[in-house]
Amino acid sequence: MRVLVTGGAGFIGSHVVHACLGRGHEVRVLDALLPAVHPAGVAPTVPDGVELLVGDVRDREVVDRALEGVDAVCHQAAMVGLGVDVQDMPEYAGINGFGTGVLLAGMAGADVGRLVLASSMVVYGEGTYECPVDGVVPAAPRRRADLDEGRFDPPCPVCGRQLSWGPVTEETAPDPRNTYAATKLGQEHLASAWASSTGGGVIALRYHNVYGPHMPRDTPYAGVAAVFRSALESGRAPRVFEDGGQQRDFVHVTDVAEANLRALEIEPPPAALRAYNVASGQPHTVADMARALADAFGGPAPEVTGEYRVGDVRHVVASPVLAEEELGFRAEVAFADGMRAFATDPLRPAP
Repeated sequence: MRVLVTGGAGFIGSHVVHACLGRGHEVRVLDALLPAVHPAGVAPTVPDGVELLVGDVRDREVVDRALEGVDAVCHQAAMVGLGVDVQDMPEYAGINGFGTGVLLAGMAGADVGRLVLASSMVVYGEGTYECPVDGVVPAAPRRRADLDEGRFDPPCPVCGRQLSWGPVTEETAPDPRNTYAATKLGQEHLASAWASSTGGGVIALRYHNVYGPHMPRDTPYAGVAAVFRSALESGRAPRVFEDGGQQRDFVHVTDVAEANLRALEIEPPPAALRAYNVASGQPHTVADMARALADAFGGPAPEVTGEYRVGDVRHVVASPVLAEEELGFRAEVAFADGMRAFATDPLRPAP
């Protein structure tokens, strides 16, 4: 199979490229080499035999050239992370929304009918909660006044009682609560519309908290694992926001790359859009992750700050059952092993 990997010079994309090559696929990479991820003056590297096209997914001419002779597309190119503030909105909407639209239009023109889309857990918003009185309820948006007082868990929107969290499944209703989340859900909707119009098939992989070698470091768009790792390397304590009790599912990038392979190779491909959680199924708190990294690094111990970011969600933990049943995917890297390795893994240089 000849696969186009957009964003294939980036963190997750580069691992997907290596995984595809390891399975005998031909790979072409399209990457804009955005300065938020790729340092100026540092030449991107791709494996031998991989064609690299430097260009933007918003450029139809470049996209059409990248799609020539391709059997499938693995769409990793995106603005990621929570960003800085609302001034990032045009860039997120442009790259994640308009860029995906251009790619899909190009695929229709080139008669490429197979797409694997990098989606995200952020489409779920606050995830799944249950009230002891009112049952399963949507979590009310967290209020600044509560966050300022250190009340981080969302209350029941009906009675105000403490909620208990549970795993999200692919059937959980989307509830995007920040710019990035809105654009990732928008990508799914665009891809679904493309599939309906063309008869193509889409597998949307909803990544949970991905970490591993070659994460970008020291940028406002980096994942929390890279932020903590950078602090430790500088001799500073990792600063854990809120009370550190935020539940997450940390999944290693090599497992994410394997999930992409399973999605690319599934037969027959889906007739429309199918979404799958890409997660370990073993939740840990952000404080757990900070402690595991600090222990592996030899300190200093994390500092729980009580600070918060508007737009962050409290608990998002996934059920990996559907991906295992239908894609045959199960995450293999254990949390303790992955964090121990990540303490010394190479990171992408700061922009």
